Amino acid sequence: MTGPLKPDAIARSFLDACLAELDALKPGNVHRFGDGHRMSVDDFAASAEAAAPLIGGEGVAVGERIRLAAAATRTAVGQNTNLGIILLAAPLAAAALDRRSGDLATRLRLALRELTVDDAREAYRAIRETKPGGLGEVSRHDVASEPEVSLLKAMRAAEGRDRIAWNYAHDFADIFGLGRKWLTQGRERWGDGAWAVTRVYLGFIAHLPDTLIERKFGTRTAALVREEAAPIEASFKESQAPETMIAPLMAFDRALKERGLNPGTSADLTVATLFAALLEQPA
Repeated sequence: MTGPLKPDAIARSFLDACLAELDALKPGNVHRFGDGHRMSVDDFAASAEAAAPLIGGEGVAVGERIRLAAAATRTAVGQNTNLGIILLAAPLAAAALDRRSGDLATRLRLALRELTVDDAREAYRAIRETKPGGLGEVSRHDVASEPEVSLLKAMRAAEGRDRIAWNYAHDFADIFGLGRKWLTQGRERWGDGAWAVTRVYLGFIAHLPDTLIERKFGTRTAALVREEAAPIEASFKESQAPETMIAPLMAFDRALKERGLNPGTSADLTVATLFAALLEQPA
C-alpha cells in the first residue's frame, strides 16, 4: 500500500474478505460447509453486502462508520452477524483512506490515537442497538451509558475481557502479527485459497482464548476450546493435503455447535486479517 485507497476499493476489499472467510472451513463458526447458531452463510453474505459501502465511505469518522455499517446490517438481516468484524474493519478502512505517508499499520496507529469521544458515542450506540451476546455489565465505561472518554480509552478499559478491544489497545497486533504470519504460511503451503484462511482461523482458536465464548460460558470453557483446537491446528499446519483434514475439522465443528460454542471473535479476527492483507496489496 503506497497511498490512500479509493472508497470503492476499500468496500470491495471488505466484501471480498468477508466472502473469503465464509468459504473456509472454520470449526464452530458459520461457513459453506455448515450453518450454525441459528445463522446461515446467506445471512453473513447479505450482511457483508450491506455493510461494505459504509465501511468504505469517505469523509466519515470511525465511530460513525461503525454505527452506519451496523445499522445497514440490521436492516439487511435483522440480527447481529458482523458487529465484531465492523469494529475491527472501521479503523482499518480509515487508515486505508488516510493520505499521510506510511504503511497501513502506521496509519492505523494514527487513526486509533485520533479517536474521539464522539467516536465512542457512535460505537456505543451501534453496540447497544445491535445487542451482542455476553456483554453483561461493567463498572467502567459501560456501553449502556454515554461515554466520557475517547473510543481508544474505552477500548483500553475493556481489553481484559474482549479481544477486539485488546486489539484497539495494542495497534491490532493480532492482525498484523499473528494473523498475517499464519496467512502467509497458509498461502506458501497451499496457495491463495480457502485452506489458507482456515489456517488463520485455527491459529486464533488454538492460541488465543475466544472472548465471545469466554463472556458467554466462562474462562474455563474458553480454555477448553483452545486445548481441543491445539492438536487439530498442529496436524493441519503440517498437512501436505489439507483435504485429508476435512473429517477431523467437521467433527470438531459438530462438537462445538452441539455445545452452542461459537468462536466468533476468532472469526472476526480472521476477517480483519484478510481485510488488512487486501488493503495492503498493490493497486
